[in-house]
Amino acid sequence: MKIAVLGSGNGGCAVAADCALHGHDVRLFDFEAFPEQIAAIRAAGASEGVGGVIQTTGDVDGRAVLTYVGHDLARAVADTDLVYVVAPSYATQAFGDAYREVVKPGRHVVVCPGTNGGALAFKQALGLEPGDPTVVVSETSTLPYACRLTGPARLHVFLKLDDGLFLASLPSGSAEEACDLLGDVYPGVIVYQNVFQTILQNGNNVIHPAVSLLNVARIEGPDGFLFYEEGVTQGVGRLMQAVDQERLAIAEALGTPILSEPAVGVQQGYMTEENYDTAYSRAPGFLGIEAQTTLEHRYLTEDVGYGLILLTELAQVAGVATPVMDALITVVSAVLGRDLRQNAQRTLDSLGLGGLGPSELLAAVEVRPSP
Repeated sequence: MKIAVLGSGNGGCAVAADCALHGHDVRLFDFEAFPEQIAAIRAAGASEGVGGVIQTTGDVDGRAVLTYVGHDLARAVADTDLVYVVAPSYATQAFGDAYREVVKPGRHVVVCPGTNGGALAFKQALGLEPGDPTVVVSETSTLPYACRLTGPARLHVFLKLDDGLFLASLPSGSAEEACDLLGDVYPGVIVYQNVFQTILQNGNNVIHPAVSLLNVARIEGPDGFLFYEEGVTQGVGRLMQAVDQERLAIAEALGTPILSEPAVGVQQGYMTEENYDTAYSRAPGFLGIEAQTTLEHRYLTEDVGYGLILLTELAQVAGVATPVMDALITVVSAVLGRDLRQNAQRTLDSLGLGGLGPSELLAAVEVRPSP
């Protein structure tokens, strides 16, 4: 297949390399504002006359050859069978706006991960209603890798998921077709009934804010630490569990059942225990992952500023109280020095779903494509 990957960060490079190592024709794009890895990957392939090369180690191991690497979006997506958008929540709109200028009917796009309504935001950026079948936009519940760029054009994959990768589509009737396109690279992908399930199944909003907030002094201090091995204690675990209980309650009230965060961690192979403390601090899939060194990091700015805020709005629609999530939003706002709710970029209103009740929300995303 011809595959375009939009985004040259950790996840984008992992998706591009893995797809290329599976024999696909892969093109990697990013905006000119992010030239570092694009230039490095292109330079690594220049001596051989190929578009670019990424050297990977770990669960995805090999020398991945890409056919195009650069800043020309039209060239990257020309005649593609599949487009992956791999970027944080705050970049989804920009990629959608850019893709709108070159998109053609019949294309399949996967926002990977969807994290906080990524498929809805991307579809809206294309100027399409969620159920419009002209362009199928899917999202995964999580990134299929724990990975880090270790240098120019070099990537280490700590873990690649072989299970526990959930996918939903807009319109939802297209999910099986999307899974067929992903199947050879991600054979363990599981279809969810709608994107609210994938939104709620995203565990980042459970883990990252709690661990980060309760380790603020270490993050701002002179010495680094291991995010999971040293950052997760019993008290941190209790806060994670409280957030997860509220998330599970929202899912149940909306009729979109999900798994607890530890249950998913075991299913995905990150963890060998199903609890909220030692399961993370001793998790084989989280070993060696260093903590961030600044508070201005997506673990707070994205997972609270986009994730928890969107979850609390879904909770209001579903009639579920979320005192712990609300408290986290308030305290993290104080720590960052700005009101995350007042400046929220990802809300039901921003996704075109404001004012809808529970059944109306589900109907908006479950429209089937016309035969």
